[in-house]
Amino acid sequence: MNTIMYIFLFFIYAFFGWLMEVIVGAIERKKIVNRGFMVGPYCPIYGFGGTAITLCLQNYKDSPIILFCVAIVICGVLEYLTSYIMEKIFKARWWDYSKKKYNINGRVCLETIIPFGILGCLIIYAINPTALYFLNKVPINILNIVANCLVGIFTVDFIISFFVISKIRKTVKVVNKEDTSDNTEEITKKVKEILLNSTIFDKRLVDAFPKFSIDQVKKKIKEKTDQVIENVSKAKDEAAEKIKEGANKVKETTIMVKDSAAEKIIEGANKVKETTAKVKDTATQKIKNSANKVKESTSKSKHQDD
Repeated sequence: MNTIMYIFLFFIYAFFGWLMEVIVGAIERKKIVNRGFMVGPYCPIYGFGGTAITLCLQNYKDSPIILFCVAIVICGVLEYLTSYIMEKIFKARWWDYSKKKYNINGRVCLETIIPFGILGCLIIYAINPTALYFLNKVPINILNIVANCLVGIFTVDFIISFFVISKIRKTVKVVNKEDTSDNTEEITKKVKEILLNSTIFDKRLVDAFPKFSIDQVKKKIKEKTDQVIENVSKAKDEAAEKIKEGANKVKETTIMVKDSAAEKIIEGANKVKETTAKVKDTATQKIKNSANKVKESTSKSKHQDD
């Protein structure tokens, strides 16, 4: 199978994936909305998924069970990576299975990947053979022209859609500056006002994904607010701890200085006391010696007179 055939298969699966999303959305929301983040009637994730299954599962035609399981793995990994990459690029999650059972980080769940296995079997056993049968009946030069036109339209659409969705980051910043309160109603209103007042592409984006501009922006703002509060609280605690440690050190130093001064004063007083006592004893001894000498001298004079 040549490259042109893979291009047509990509657009076939992208279109039918978009059609399936529109039908499911119409059933759930009671109105028809152009699903997907691109303007045209296609969802690239289905195109890549169908093409990947075609490339990887051709050798498993004789083993439906293995084909079913591998299709689940391929589509599950593709859906998870697409959700992760788009969230990192546009700061918004485009689908969330957190409330469904057996989900992985809300990006994939058992309820959605089981149908992917069934779809993988349909692609290999029914859709691919039918599509290739009709494509092979079209002259190759016409296929080349149509394929080039489709790729060109898709490329332009992707560029336009990318810049439109990039406004989500600016919207988050605007809402964060203008309303820092934790109020879902106000945040939702502000986000929709900003997007709906821009262009027709922005309006289509809000209609296609009515929740991403509500829950995701609110979530991002709350995360940033909680982070700031946590950092301020942490800095406050650290400052209080350092002030307390400094006060304790000053108190300890003051006590040490006080004790040292008191000790020196006591030592000085004791030395003065000892010196005074010595001087007193020396003076007393000298007085006593002098008195004895006077007494002896007096006694000698008396004897001489006699």
